[in-house]
Amino acid sequence: MIAIGQESGTFVAEVTQDAREITPQRLESVDVLVFYTTGALPISAEAWSAVQARLAAGKLGFVGLHSAADTNWPYEGPGEPYDRFIGGQFAGHPWTEGTPIRIETLDPDFPAVSMWPLSFDYAEEIYQYSGFDPARVRVLQTLDFAGTPLKRPYAVPVAWARQIGKGRLFFTNLGHTPSTWDDPRFRRQVAEAIRWAGKRTRGAAKPDVARQATWQFRALLAYQPVAGRDDTAILERLEKADPAWREATASRIAALQPAYPAKPESDRVPFETAYRAILAEVLMRAQSR
Repeated sequence: MIAIGQESGTFVAEVTQDAREITPQRLESVDVLVFYTTGALPISAEAWSAVQARLAAGKLGFVGLHSAADTNWPYEGPGEPYDRFIGGQFAGHPWTEGTPIRIETLDPDFPAVSMWPLSFDYAEEIYQYSGFDPARVRVLQTLDFAGTPLKRPYAVPVAWARQIGKGRLFFTNLGHTPSTWDDPRFRRQVAEAIRWAGKRTRGAAKPDVARQATWQFRALLAYQPVAGRDDTAILERLEKADPAWREATASRIAALQPAYPAKPESDRVPFETAYRAILAEVLMRAQSR
């Protein structure tokens, strides 16, 4: 972080491995708080309340990197517990270190993802999340299962932004492997994320529910490709479907994640039943357009 700040000329980093140094008094001289953390942090309720209050007032920005979504601690106080604040909680990483993936950039104009191609192949450890609500964040990058060998029938976001009062939050799941940290694009992403969170650049954080619903449909269709089925045409017809139905069905697709078998020997019947019912409904709706 120190090196990225120096080479970009964007920020001066003060680094700590002791979360107890985050205090209401210390926060008064901080513009952007960056978490590259994991596990339970020893942050006092007073400090976490102050983080959220300053962010909501527009006096602080927040950036989470990779395992910041695998961070949590008990909290009862004003605002939100950390897992809801960040946008989603680690629920496994089917895409382990070095797994080939394809990432789609949904908002190429957003400054903290503009350095990446619209679609690109990569190798990283990618999380899936519990408690993720696409209606509360703007998804900026997502896995594209059309080009990712290890598939799931539900969308898996990679980066998102969130407006909290007058403050800004950015999260990216990238950042596990040393090769990612050596990638000039990722280093620029970190710098630009800090600039955006610190209100030095513009970029919309309003949720795009319609676009995010489309990526739920894309994941559903890509999970088990069928020769001769024109998924592009199906998606085009679904774009014209009733918005309320699209949003409700996208939520049902997202709900397949906790039903997905945790182990190869797990009972697949509940998942398969739900998956096939949704797929049949989606295909029927597309045919009726």
